[in-house]
Amino acid sequence: MDDEKKIRIIDKIIEINSEINKFWKESQGWAPISAAKLLSKSRLDRQVSLVHCLKIWIEEQDLNKKDGSLILAWTNLGSLVEGTMKLVLSIWYETYKKDINAIKKKGKLNDPDCLPLESLKQFYKKSIWEPWKKEEWNDFVEHIQYRRNAIHSFKHREIGDFEEFFLYVQKYLEFLEMINRKLPYP
Repeated sequence: MDDEKKIRIIDKIIEINSEINKFWKESQGWAPISAAKLLSKSRLDRQVSLVHCLKIWIEEQDLNKKDGSLILAWTNLGSLVEGTMKLVLSIWYETYKKDINAIKKKGKLNDPDCLPLESLKQFYKKSIWEPWKKEEWNDFVEHIQYRRNAIHSFKHREIGDFEEFFLYVQKYLEFLEMINRKLPYP
């Protein structure tokens, strides 16, 4: 994938995340109170900032830093995926609370903003993904999760290369567009 295409993809991701941030950061008055409360303390602005950071990885050429940069790139993308998944559950909080698969600890509901990626992945697989897309999206999240976990550098993990990373950035754009179409815009 050439650099121009990478930039176009990232610019589109920036645009969508910026619109989501602008719209959902102030949902008081029209969103359910519980959802607005969660969204008011969320840091959607940081999602936007992290998306801008994806451009860093286009220019990373120093071979002495390649592995470290690639691990940080996967961590960047993993954080974006996790944040997007939490956004959905925060917006649909009332529905999440009633779901039989809602994540609980000691009988108490875990709010979406506290869920780790593994719990999000399991919940989405059981309750969110359309049956015909379940494996595709689960594999997408799991792959990024595995690569991102290389941040724990003592244990060997495969990290792929930057070409693979940008294929997953492109897939994140598809993921984000799909999620955004399902959000209830009044």
